[in-house]
Amino acid sequence: MQIGPYAFAGRFFLAPLAGVSDRPFRALCRGMGAAFAYTEMVSAHGLIHGTEQTSSYLDRDPDEVPFAVQIFASDVDVLARGAVLAVEQGAGIVDINMACPVKKVCSTGAGAAMGRDPRLVEEAVRQVCRSVNVPVTVKIRAGWDDALKNGAEVAQAAEVGGAAAVAVHGRTRAQMYSGKADWGMLRKVKEAVRIPVLGSGDVWTANDAVRMHRETGCDAVLVARGACGNPWIFRELRAWERGEPPPPPPSRDEWVATVLRHVEMQIAHRAGQRRGQEDPAAAERHAVVEMRKHLIWYTRGRKGGAPFRREVEGVRSVADVAQLIDRHFPPGAELESEPTSPDAEAAGE
Repeated sequence: MQIGPYAFAGRFFLAPLAGVSDRPFRALCRGMGAAFAYTEMVSAHGLIHGTEQTSSYLDRDPDEVPFAVQIFASDVDVLARGAVLAVEQGAGIVDINMACPVKKVCSTGAGAAMGRDPRLVEEAVRQVCRSVNVPVTVKIRAGWDDALKNGAEVAQAAEVGGAAAVAVHGRTRAQMYSGKADWGMLRKVKEAVRIPVLGSGDVWTANDAVRMHRETGCDAVLVARGACGNPWIFRELRAWERGEPPPPPPSRDEWVATVLRHVEMQIAHRAGQRRGQEDPAAAERHAVVEMRKHLIWYTRGRKGGAPFRREVEGVRSVADVAQLIDRHFPPGAELESEPTSPDAEAAGE
């Protein structure tokens, strides 16, 4: 799998997840076997105005090469300026978000709203490509709604504009994250363009990811909500790519160690971003609060998870997290699963 000059060892990537794909989570998933990971969506306006929150999105590990920054804006010139700033701050790939279905994004003409006008898509991609010397990729949706399922046309416009790859989420904007992703649209896009196609939507398990690749012919698969609380999905996928037997699920001790390591990484990330502006206790408290959504996902589908989640609002430190885990997932016990269904509110794709 290759995008521009970059060759990737595998074809299963961590998707750009708003509020989720920060430096700690990307590092955790890459350590588990993700071949690549995008940043969460970054406002091009925020890059131009240099906001502290936007700067935090660009924090990365030194070995995160290429560093792929996903940007959004409705104005073509703003996108181009934002792309230049992203590259100046280390981006080796710039991805343009034309898939976000959230009202506050689409109401400005950004995100999935751009896909309603393939000519605008072509213009935006061309302008960004002219402004930077790194590969430019695009993420789109199947369409705006059932009456405008123009994913293949939009992908072609992006290719004409110079895109090095296109990612396709199989839902329309009207669907948001509900209903079923149309994998048939991924096949249509793959047949319509010559650039690499990345598939997205309804990848909850390693089997889903493999099936998407086989059924649609997409060059790579973006794992989104399926990785939330389960970074081990990439370990399974790496084993499949190597022709190895599926690894066993994590033991209780491995699961706990991974959860606590993620918490500690989040604390270090917060402290590094604040650069001494916050005392260590405050940095830890804020980081643990940011981690609550991950803690909820880690316990999803596990016996003991429901009472854990009822109490998770009270955690303020890594010690609090460890104590709460030991209370509901005691040492020496096996991790047990309970029937569950995917939580459509888990995270955006």
